[in-house]
Amino acid sequence: MLLTLRKILDKHRDKFGEGGFLEKYYPIFEATDTILFSTDEVTESGPHVRDSIDTKRIMILVVLTLLPLYFFGAINVGYQNTIALSIERTNWENFWFGFNQILPIIIVTFASGAFWELLFAVVRKHPVSEGFLVTCSLIPLTMPAGIPLWQIAVATSFGIVIGKEIFGGVGMNIFNPALIARAFIFFTYPARISGDKVWVIGPDGYSGATALSLPASETGQNAITLLDNFSQFDYSWWNLFWGWVPGSIGETNKLLIIIGALFLCFIKIVNWRVIAGATIGLVATALLTNLMAPFSTNSMLTIPPHYHLVMGSFLFGTAFMATEPVTGCHTNKGRWVYGALYGSLTVIIRSINPAYPEGVMLSILLVNAFASFIDWFVIQSNIKRRLARHAQ
Repeated sequence: MLLTLRKILDKHRDKFGEGGFLEKYYPIFEATDTILFSTDEVTESGPHVRDSIDTKRIMILVVLTLLPLYFFGAINVGYQNTIALSIERTNWENFWFGFNQILPIIIVTFASGAFWELLFAVVRKHPVSEGFLVTCSLIPLTMPAGIPLWQIAVATSFGIVIGKEIFGGVGMNIFNPALIARAFIFFTYPARISGDKVWVIGPDGYSGATALSLPASETGQNAITLLDNFSQFDYSWWNLFWGWVPGSIGETNKLLIIIGALFLCFIKIVNWRVIAGATIGLVATALLTNLMAPFSTNSMLTIPPHYHLVMGSFLFGTAFMATEPVTGCHTNKGRWVYGALYGSLTVIIRSINPAYPEGVMLSILLVNAFASFIDWFVIQSNIKRRLARHAQ
C-alpha cells in the first residue's frame, strides 16, 4: 500500500514542481508527502544537524500523547451522562456514547484548521505548517462535549487566523492558538464554556456547580467542606485526580496528563523547568492565600495547594500549553520565571475573580505576552555579568 502511494506521489511530483501547471498547490502536495513519508530534504547551509526526527514527527509524538486523554474523555462523557440520567452502562458503552459526541468536534476542528492552513500556505507559497496538527488536537480537549459544532468551526478559524497566521505563521505567533480559540468561545459565547454550570450531556435544565465554581459562589465557607458536602458529584481529591468529574474533554484525568508530561519531558519536546516553576508558583501562592483566608470571606482563599493542582485544567494547561516552545521563554532562567508567574497567576485569578474561577487560560495568555520580555531581562543580566567578569 505504502509503495503504491510512493509511486503515485513520485509520478505526479513534476506537476506540482516549479513550472508545473499545479505549481501553486505545491504546499498541499508537500504536506501530503511528508506526512506519509519521511522528508528527503537536507540543509543547504551550515550548521548541519543530522537527525531522523523532523518537526512533523515531533508534532505527531505530541498528538499521540494526547490520544489517551481523548479515550478517557469519551468514557467520562458517557459516565457523566449516566449520572444525569440515573442509568447504568459499562465503560465500553460509555466510551461509545462519548466517542459519538467527541468525534464530530474533532472532525470540524481539523476541517476548519486544515482549510485555513492550506489557504495561507498556497497564498504565501510556503510549506504547510505542521503545528496545526497539535493545535487542532488541543482545541477539542479544551472544550465541553456539548459545544455546538458551528461554534467550534468559528473558534478554530479565529485561533488559527488571528492567533497565528496574522503574525506570519508557525514560529511567529506570541499567543497559543488553541488558547486563543478557547478564549474566543469564552468571551463570545460564555454560557457554553464559562464553567459556572456543570458540563454534562443530559436532560434539558440539568445543571450544577463545577468543583471550582462551588466555592467561588459561596462566601465565608471552607472550600473543602463545601466540596465534601456536595451531593450531586464526588469532588473528593482522589476523584478529582482520577477525573470522574464534569469538565472539558481532556482536562479531567490528572494521571494521564502527568504521564504525558513526563513522556514529553523524557524525549525533550517540552522543558521540565516550566512545569517545575509552575508547580512551585501555584503551591507558594496557594499557601499565601491560605494564610489570608481567616481575614476574608472569600471561600476560594481556603483551597489548599494540593486541591489547586487537581482542580480545573491547571495540569493540562501546564503540560501541553504553557510548555509550548514558540510562545514560551527560551532561556532556562526565563523558563523558571515564566512557569512560576503562570502558576501564581492561576491561583490569583481563581481566588480574586469569582466571575472566572478557572484562571488557567488567562494566566497562560498573560505570560505568553511577557515571555520575550522575561528572556530579554535574562539575556541582559547575562551580558552585564559577563562584561563585569571580563573587566576584572
